[in-house]
Amino acid sequence: MLKTEETGVASQTSNLYPTETTADVPVHTNGFPIPPAKRHRSQGTLTDILITEYQRLAWKDLRKTIKRQVKKLKNSNVQKVARELFKCNIIRGRGLLAKAIIKVQIKSPCFTPVYAALTSTINSKFPQIGQLICKRAISSFRNAYMANKKTKCFAIVKFLAHLINQRALHEIIVLQILLLLFENRTDDNIMLAIELLKECGQKLFKVSPQELDSAFSVLDNFLHEPSLNKHTQDMIQELFTVRRDGFKTYSSIESSLDLIYTNDQYTHILLLDNSYDSEQWLNEFKYDEEYEVNEKKYKQSQKRVIKNSDDEDECSSNSSDSDEEDIDNEEKQQLRIINGNKTDFVTYHHEIYLIIKANIDAKECANKLDEMNTYHKRNKALCEMIVDICAQQHTYEDFFGLVGEHLCLSKEGYIKWFTDILIQRHIYADRLDNVKLRNIAKFFAHLLVTECVSWNVFDSVILTERNTSSSSIYLKNLFLELCQFLGFTELKNRLTDPTLTKLLQYRCLRDNLKNTRFCINFFTSIGLGRITDELQKFITNPLPVPSP
Repeated sequence: MLKTEETGVASQTSNLYPTETTADVPVHTNGFPIPPAKRHRSQGTLTDILITEYQRLAWKDLRKTIKRQVKKLKNSNVQKVARELFKCNIIRGRGLLAKAIIKVQIKSPCFTPVYAALTSTINSKFPQIGQLICKRAISSFRNAYMANKKTKCFAIVKFLAHLINQRALHEIIVLQILLLLFENRTDDNIMLAIELLKECGQKLFKVSPQELDSAFSVLDNFLHEPSLNKHTQDMIQELFTVRRDGFKTYSSIESSLDLIYTNDQYTHILLLDNSYDSEQWLNEFKYDEEYEVNEKKYKQSQKRVIKNSDDEDECSSNSSDSDEEDIDNEEKQQLRIINGNKTDFVTYHHEIYLIIKANIDAKECANKLDEMNTYHKRNKALCEMIVDICAQQHTYEDFFGLVGEHLCLSKEGYIKWFTDILIQRHIYADRLDNVKLRNIAKFFAHLLVTECVSWNVFDSVILTERNTSSSSIYLKNLFLELCQFLGFTELKNRLTDPTLTKLLQYRCLRDNLKNTRFCINFFTSIGLGRITDELQKFITNPLPVPSP
């Protein structure tokens, strides 16, 4: 059974940029904390912005500002608090912000809709921060559940439900939590499931009605379970009454907290079973060698974010009709994506990821990606993102190969872009781990087998020790996958056909016996040695060296 405990959250701080390096920084030269007045005086005397003491003081000010703003949060000032937070570098302090929001939410679960609204507002401008908050919330629930911490479980579940209501988190996490609770049914687990369904039942009724019906069917069966006490069964009956009333007493989003347009929101698809990195390394202050550069980057993003927030507020105050608002929101979304800075590129990547994950049919997914790409004109970038997302999977999924195939069949341009990427991945194969190399090899093997990519792409591959040492694993996976698709005979015919590829016809392989032997040994080591029969004959009877 779950045990009641005092709530609490581990301290977490952050510094986002990967260019930062760590250094041990003393609290003070005398070992004592600096009084606030003296700290501000000393901060004003620092002239070199890169010195450690200045950055440490700025970090402390950032932490205090975030805590102060989050504590001021209430139903009527969500947008105001969000604007104040945008004025400080919450990219650098995203760990501090995530920690502050989750900590006060656990202490005051009755104000959960307000904290979820603030998270949603921040997520619409900086989706990487929203994703971190969601990941930490899921990790907190999983840890609390495993430790049988009842109070914390109920608080975090409520927070997750309202993140779903605010469209910051996909509803699949709720369905997985319900499955977990139903499989390990106790009175406390059923009460937790009831609380979860109350908080986001109205949202599930709109987006996943069949899954909601299934959950209530399971609860209906539990009414006759002798292992559940009378109070739990009464709560189940009450939940059925709430459902018949359309969850009116548990509205998914209050009108005053519905602050983000649907087109401006980013929905993160996170799973309960995945072990997400809560980025605990962000808990400590980190010295930044490029502090001034990174601060300027944030200032640029800050101006855009605050300007967009002001424009949205002005548009809301003027209250035009709904059609005009939808058009304005779409234009803002498009302008934001066209902007070429780093935040917008992350946004574009995230939208592609959502389209891929939200579609079951590969052809439909390819059509949506092509329509999206027609406007944004990020041709090669789209292909690179598809390959990267495919590489990041734990195991290869045929869905990605089918998407690439349909894109190549729709426009010839995609053939060229995927061909270029295949060559690039071969050149920089030493930068990828084995799982990514295997997934990428299987992806391009699919395109080669379906003849979406021409076999003359192998013309850029020279099988010599000098040129292949760093990409041997990549080529090994690629050739083995092709052999599995085509069979050995067909693969040999294609690789030895000079009209398709000159992979085994290059003069450098035949002018240098060392290169010839390396090529033979490479294919032999992966079990495809018979492909090099002609080269083996060449070693036996090499060409005569011309006389001077």
